[in-house]
Amino acid sequence: MLEKNKLKELIKERSLKIADEPIFKLSSGKLSKYYIDLKQITFDPEGNYLIGKVMYELVKEFNPNACGGLTLGADPIAYGIAFVSLMDGNPIKPFVVRKEPKGYGMKRQIEGLINPGEKVAVLDDVITTGSSALKAVRACREFGLEILGVFAVVDREEGGKENIEKEGIPFYSVFNISEIL
Repeated sequence: MLEKNKLKELIKERSLKIADEPIFKLSSGKLSKYYIDLKQITFDPEGNYLIGKVMYELVKEFNPNACGGLTLGADPIAYGIAFVSLMDGNPIKPFVVRKEPKGYGMKRQIEGLINPGEKVAVLDDVITTGSSALKAVRACREFGLEILGVFAVVDREEGGKENIEKEGIPFYSVFNISEIL
């Protein structure tokens, strides 16, 4: 697929940072010799389209009603999928999972036009341990959503896939880090 190859090149050009020593602190707290900052792609019009297209191709066969994940990494991916899916005549709604429930108003942790019982794809940009994706999964389950799987752009191959699958949730990624490095 042309879009997938172009996305891989963009990740290498814009998002991948490599150092001789482990200087990049990951959300897990661990230090790494490389870092993937996908926001350098997801916040770019062309990059957002490519991620939306490639991720839509990954999730569409599961027929989700909606897709989303923990803010901020999943948000632009969900919006990209929503746009591409609408253009394909198969609209998939985006949603956002807040890190904590809102402290006022409706006090929601999940924002979007979704209802309990709907089938969702949980998204993440980069998976390391899977803790962010699993936090989103827990919030979705508490809301009453049916989880079809966790879908990521890049799997760092550091145990996240296994941690997610241990919870009985299928895991899918567009790329493994070994394909990008």
